[in-house]
Amino acid sequence: QVQLVESGGGSVQAGGSLRLSCSASFPIPTSGSMAWFRQVPGHQREGIAALSSGSTPRYDDSVKGRFTISQDNAKNTLYLQMNTLRPEDTAIYYCAADPGILPDPLLLHFRGYNVWGQGTQVTVSS
Repeated sequence: QVQLVESGGGSVQAGGSLRLSCSASFPIPTSGSMAWFRQVPGHQREGIAALSSGSTPRYDDSVKGRFTISQDNAKNTLYLQMNTLRPEDTAIYYCAADPGILPDPLLLHFRGYNVWGQGTQVTVSS
């Protein structure tokens, strides 16, 4: 069964850090794409960080310089290191995967991915 499971969410104060993990039940595609998204109730799911084979990581401007995406192929795990967290980072965070190398316009778009985790809540208080 193809499955992604996120962990590491929680509640922190503004300025704090969290590291999210996304464990895959399949070998992380070495020639595909993986990404982190987040969603606030009533809003569209937004892509914030993506990795695609052969490309440098992509970040949304809202997290650039604060968040870092990485993966450990040996552990089939995707990570998101989140530093200097802000209250506006509060959301449910999802990881996603696609077996293909997505074109640039789709790297941070939810329509580019066909495998999703169940999400983990991140709450940042001021």
